[in-house]
Amino acid sequence: MTATTVSTFTYDDLPALMSRMTGDDKHTSSATSTLDVLWVLYHHVLRVSPHLPDDPERDRFLLSKGHGPMAYYAVLAAHGFFPAAWLDGFARTGSPLGHHPDRTLIPGVEVASGSLGHGLPIGVGLALGLRAQRSPARTFVLVGDAELDEGSNHEAIVVAGARALDQLTVVVVDNSSSSLGWPGGLAARFAREGWAAEAVDGRDHEELIRALAAHHPDRPTAVIATVEPKE
Repeated sequence: MTATTVSTFTYDDLPALMSRMTGDDKHTSSATSTLDVLWVLYHHVLRVSPHLPDDPERDRFLLSKGHGPMAYYAVLAAHGFFPAAWLDGFARTGSPLGHHPDRTLIPGVEVASGSLGHGLPIGVGLALGLRAQRSPARTFVLVGDAELDEGSNHEAIVVAGARALDQLTVVVVDNSSSSLGWPGGLAARFAREGWAAEAVDGRDHEELIRALAAHHPDRPTAVIATVEPKE
């Protein structure tokens, strides 16, 4: 698989698609903080297809920051993974679109998210498994800056660096939610463990395309996508 998905929608259509999802507990700020990263991944970077969602050579994308899935659902619908009409039933009884994505119900979703802190460890295991199979598939994980406070993520960062998982990319949407912070910033934290890491403007599509498409031999990649602070 060599091509990214093709969308009949544009980036400018995403607010209208998101507005179709109504109800309480939408975690709107969590969703909008990831919107540009998700669009760039699906429109420019990921080698995935809505027509072959189970292709063994597809790239894998894991949404660890899964408690605000509205942007994810809008981007998946925009790229044809399911009909846009599904958005109207968001979080209603019988709808496949719940407050957390469910891999058994939604085409293209690789992992069912729940408590924060699980996505990166799963991504490390997935990248190791794909390497053992000699697969060309890449693994991308989207996390929030606050969930990096979890010890499971610290262990995953160390293991990925030690195993030189060059087919693993983590994108951290940094909206200043972390209660602890890290000396020297998040990019420096990853770099200390052997990652190729840089911070970019999380709203600048050209910067995101360049950083997310990069491959660094013998090192995993961390892209810190900085957005406006959470209100």
